[in-house]
Amino acid sequence: MATGPGRKPLSYRTRKRLALAVLLLGLPLYIAVVWGIMGALGRPPIWLELLIYVALGFVWALPFKFLFRGIGQADPDNPGDQG
Repeated sequence: MATGPGRKPLSYRTRKRLALAVLLLGLPLYIAVVWGIMGALGRPPIWLELLIYVALGFVWALPFKFLFRGIGQADPDNPGDQG
């Protein structure tokens, strides 16, 4: 994970908690916003609507890629942690 000068990387525990918050709070909010915008724009053809939703399904995770990387693994700082 790239960090700027004078910044230390987030700990595993912090990244795990932030990832959980993003999934439980951020993702439903993102879905509601996209759903509202798509509803306000009118209904495109079904193939285009499907393409838009699939693309946006991938786009939401891009800013959080660093956060989710390695979360499913055991804590590297605690050798006794099994997950």
